[in-house]
Amino acid sequence: MASYARPSSIEETLSLLKRDSWRIVAGGTDFYPMQGDKPIRENVLDVSDLRDLREISVESDHWRIGGLASWTDVIRHDLPPAFDGLKLAAREVGSIQIQNAGTVAGNLCNASPAADSVPPLLTLDASVELSSQDGRRTLPLGEFITGVRRTAMRPDEIVSAVLIPRAGDDAPGHFIKLGARVYLVISIVMVAAIVEPAGDGTVSRARVAVGSCSPVAQRLPALETALAGAPFEAAALAEIVRPEHFSVLSPIDDVRASAGYRLEAAEEMTRRVLKACAGGK
Repeated sequence: MASYARPSSIEETLSLLKRDSWRIVAGGTDFYPMQGDKPIRENVLDVSDLRDLREISVESDHWRIGGLASWTDVIRHDLPPAFDGLKLAAREVGSIQIQNAGTVAGNLCNASPAADSVPPLLTLDASVELSSQDGRRTLPLGEFITGVRRTAMRPDEIVSAVLIPRAGDDAPGHFIKLGARVYLVISIVMVAAIVEPAGDGTVSRARVAVGSCSPVAQRLPALETALAGAPFEAAALAEIVRPEHFSVLSPIDDVRASAGYRLEAAEEMTRRVLKACAGGK
């Protein structure tokens, strides 16, 4: 028979994880819909009472988004311009009720190819902090998500925070999501970018990521290299984008779109995101 526990401290949580196998549930916005009418046969560890993990804070060299911080928490928090892409993604996650309950960390742990948080967090160079009774370890986001519905988290660990370096805080970020409608829809393509301007009017550094076009969202290293040193102007940035920059992607044909359409959409959306970062339309 399945067990249910709702610990009130991180110490109690980690002790339970060490002793038995649990399905960790925070907002439950993925768990319960996927469960459907089936009986719950897993032990459920409800961590929604760990209020210390809900904080969003800034430290000397990084931002810390607690493992229980909701999408609404991200939207409402006073964050620098580099987080604008993440805030835009947060506003398009389901309904307002889903944004109030769902957590950023839960979205990462669900590891869907269409997880809205992943492209903007990749552009933020985010890392995932994992806690267990053995201590803490930190993995770059690109190493944490290992495939469709798969992560590098051990059974005795919990995501205690998402960590984001403060370098480039003031660089403009942007995000675009394509779906059959604006809200309550699984993404066909997502694109996020952060473009850091240099003092001479050129691009110091660019970070671009695409989601829903491969098992795991991908940065576009060839495009990022091509953008470095380019004029920090909307039209100039858009003109740099080429089909070959998207060779790291591996889109599929499914009921929402063909692979070819996804690639064409990703290219056009990338132009629009880069233009928006430079203040264009």
